[in-house]
Amino acid sequence: MNKKDKILIIGAGLCGSLLALRLAQRGYKVEVYESRPDLRTVDISAGRSINLALSDRGLKALRLCGMEEKAREICIPMYGRLMHDRGGNTFSSNYSGRENEYINSISRGDLNAILLDEAEKHENVTIYFNKKCKKVDIEKNIAYFKDYNTKEEFPVIADVIFGADGAGSSLRKSYISERKFLFSYSQNYLNQGYKELEIPADKSGNHQISKAHLHIWPRGDFMLIALPNMDGSFTVTLFLSYDEGEFNFENLTSEEKITEFFEKEFPDALALIPNIKEEFINNPTGALGTVKCSPWFYQNKTLLIGDASHAIVPFYGQGMNASFEDVFVLDEILCHFERSREIFDWKSIFKAYQKARKDDTDAIADLAIDNFHEMKNHVANPLFKEKRKIEMDLEKTFPTEYSSKYSLVTFNENIGYNEAMKKGRAQDKALLNLISGDEVHTHLDMTKEELKVILDKVTKETNDILQEDKIAGL
Repeated sequence: MNKKDKILIIGAGLCGSLLALRLAQRGYKVEVYESRPDLRTVDISAGRSINLALSDRGLKALRLCGMEEKAREICIPMYGRLMHDRGGNTFSSNYSGRENEYINSISRGDLNAILLDEAEKHENVTIYFNKKCKKVDIEKNIAYFKDYNTKEEFPVIADVIFGADGAGSSLRKSYISERKFLFSYSQNYLNQGYKELEIPADKSGNHQISKAHLHIWPRGDFMLIALPNMDGSFTVTLFLSYDEGEFNFENLTSEEKITEFFEKEFPDALALIPNIKEEFINNPTGALGTVKCSPWFYQNKTLLIGDASHAIVPFYGQGMNASFEDVFVLDEILCHFERSREIFDWKSIFKAYQKARKDDTDAIADLAIDNFHEMKNHVANPLFKEKRKIEMDLEKTFPTEYSSKYSLVTFNENIGYNEAMKKGRAQDKALLNLISGDEVHTHLDMTKEELKVILDKVTKETNDILQEDKIAGL
């Protein structure tokens, strides 16, 4: 392995562009091939963007590449969720009891554009668009592409190939089809799909509802969410079953049925979406799936990274953050090997990277499914609201001693997703045990001393649960 190796990255999305930038900063020669047109010159969203929530793990990786401040310029801070019931009533739930913790709504396209701009400033980076990867010969390290404009098919030979080409990764498909090694793979879909809509800005260009919140209309088996955009609009996403329930994507086919659905379930949102019928009929319905696979690499030649190795559903807002964190972890491993001055190759790097990362990406995939059920149903549950109130009080009063599961995952960039999941689940169980045992009441304004008693009980029971799980091998 040396800096003269020719590196090929398949995919110029968020992960691919950040990886190209970081490898270029480290002095590698990088070529990036992207199947889509250049999003800086052509609108390619096509109703499938899903607004992104940028948080601490993603910001950590952007900081590494010198891009944090540029990203923050196109962010809108969201300090909590704002829930909407059928009657149009709302209640808020902060993401953290600490004042400096929030997530950021950001446009996928705008963020991707600034990363591409920065990567292209480096002479050792070349990016090609409209070049679809058809397959990869993982033995010979040859990627085969088709140019969408000329229809020409051509090979590209590289020393190392990174598959940063998302959930439908061509490199991952080549792992499966070539059968050169034992490769485990699963792809599981929810029975819910998603469709994007828009709440436009008002006549003055301002947001019509609070831009400081992620809005949720939880309805048990389905939900609507809305995230703010810089232009005063909101990207609205409906998550709904394909074929189950009174209303589903299969039977919402007429303007009358669509109107009936929104009038019954989301009347306040309906009043804000003037083009609901056209958008609902014309915008595509997207699938929601989880990809897990292993190993991510083949010898010292190829590596899957980002969604190509661990695509997740969007309900923890961690898909992009996890992919960015991949780049950060890979960079740490490169640093370690370079400092050690030992003889090493890409296989050693890839092996160390997967060992450091696999458990964490499996964990965030599971947490994202958990949060789907929480968002569409539990956020409006009185027991959940009571638990959340206690968590906020504990974080506010003891900011360095307590972090909720959400905070551990979203705001604690220095612990892995797997550790955050285990500790967070144990804390949730401990808190619910206290509430169900009638040992705590959120309707009372507790003193710091009373909250300290709660903290000590939660801490002790959490540790007991973690120890029991460890003994049981969970």
